[in-house]
Amino acid sequence: MRIAYEYSHLGGTEILQVRYPDHQSEIYQVIAEITAKRTKVSKEKTMKGKTLYAPADMNQQFHIAFTARGYTELRDTYTITIPNSDVTIPGAFKQIDFVKDRVLVEVQFGKYFAMFYDMAKFQYFFNENKADVGVEIVPCHALHKHMSTGVSYGEQLVYDIERLKRHFPAVPVKLILIDVDETN
Repeated sequence: MRIAYEYSHLGGTEILQVRYPDHQSEIYQVIAEITAKRTKVSKEKTMKGKTLYAPADMNQQFHIAFTARGYTELRDTYTITIPNSDVTIPGAFKQIDFVKDRVLVEVQFGKYFAMFYDMAKFQYFFNENKADVGVEIVPCHALHKHMSTGVSYGEQLVYDIERLKRHFPAVPVKLILIDVDETN
């Protein structure tokens, strides 16, 4: 894969460059190692029979590559309670796919709400003093057109974050939009 676009929110890129240059280098190496394969045959009405890029395959490649570099899952488990209610819900959790030191990394090939929820998870772990920066790796619009319907694209996330200004997320984030590598 290749990087199509990078966006820095509240100094996310700068924090990686200055405080975690090795992590940034590893993230770039991982992206370069991933090979998108057209292995998913669409059953969707608008693309029936078309061979698409498979998010599950790419997710597995990311998992192997990040794990090999010492990244692990971060999970906080808690019990949900709400004011003026006797209801308690044990076993709830917030989870990040990959963390190393205080750098959080999410790879998202899901629907748009999942990309935006990743921003909320970055905010949560930042507020809990377990993170300095979040990195969101998402498909660019050009790649998204060759995936299942419902997969979102990073340009929409950048557009929305720009309009929210500094209000949300109030955590440093680096967005990396990826595309297929034309040489492969």
